[in-house]
Amino acid sequence: MVDLRTYIFIDQLQLQMASYIAMVSKGYFPVAGQACCVIEISPGIEINRLTDIAVKATDVKPGLQIVERLFGLLEVHSHNQGDARQAGEAVLSALDVQDDMRMKPHILTSQLIKNIDPHHAQLINKIRYGNMIVRGNTLYILELEPAGYAYYAANEAEKASHINIIEVVGFGRYGRVYIAGEESEVVVSQDMVEKKLKNITGREPTGQTE
Repeated sequence: MVDLRTYIFIDQLQLQMASYIAMVSKGYFPVAGQACCVIEISPGIEINRLTDIAVKATDVKPGLQIVERLFGLLEVHSHNQGDARQAGEAVLSALDVQDDMRMKPHILTSQLIKNIDPHHAQLINKIRYGNMIVRGNTLYILELEPAGYAYYAANEAEKASHINIIEVVGFGRYGRVYIAGEESEVVVSQDMVEKKLKNITGREPTGQTE
């Protein structure tokens, strides 16, 4: 039995988000403006079979494929939104589920750290794959479950205002997003991201109730 955790369509990858995925990807690199579909399942080994189904269904390229024992994640992208949607639908059909059988995102942590200290900024810069955070920035940290929605959240944050994507972890037990910039810009992104996440339908994450 395969458990559908994350299923989300991203209509247009933003400049930073596309570059971030390309940075951490071992597959075909996406570019800004492409559409993508992110799918996360359990057990993780099944993501190999689902990748095969997705790339054979239509003209998409796999970027991220992460195989852990418990969770597996796949990201496919295309210049054609219809192709990205069709690849996702082929996976749903193979699993015999609808998209509303995914887990809906549950926000575990939402933090704003204002006027960040330069030494704290340097600690974060040592572990990031995205842009750098600098002294005086406001840092927004989002932690959520399931992890796969982190990519969607970061993309929506970039759409909403002028921020820098610092780090995105979209696999494992929990997902995390770090964005930074001027306080007014970061607050706009925080509000938009949390609104968008709350609008995603699905079932409650494991162990969570209404």
